[in-house]
Amino acid sequence: MKFSLVAALVVVLAVAHDSEALSLVKRDVQTDVDQITKLIRDMSASITSATQDMVEKVKALEVTSTAQNYMEDSRAKILPLVEKVQTEAAKLQEQVKPYISNIEDQIQPLTDNFASQVKPLTDNFHTQVKPLTDMMEKFFKQVVEQTKVLMPPQ
Repeated sequence: MKFSLVAALVVVLAVAHDSEALSLVKRDVQTDVDQITKLIRDMSASITSATQDMVEKVKALEVTSTAQNYMEDSRAKILPLVEKVQTEAAKLQEQVKPYISNIEDQIQPLTDNFASQVKPLTDNFHTQVKPLTDMMEKFFKQVVEQTKVLMPPQ
């Protein structure tokens, strides 16, 4: 960037010097110097702005590229681990399957026996409670009817 500014200054000075040498009319040196200074400042500002824009774009591109590379590297490292865990889980499931089947076979007679013992008890309880529930149902119906009679007509 410094080289560009120096080169631009040299070109501007050469053009200004050459045009002054050819000119027959006396010029105001201060005005020419002011114009050249303004031109150099404008060029410097333009080059600085363009350089900053380019630096920002390169930084954004580097961050995106770095993040993408990180994700790809992480994925490459994790995929073999995931496959290994899945393989081990499948092996474990195959190893545990006979034990689970054995436990189910041992528990099934117990649950069947429990159900066969509880069923008569629940049936007996139901037969004993049924008259009580019927009586309560009749009572609530009477209460509802009597309440309707007591309510004013609508």
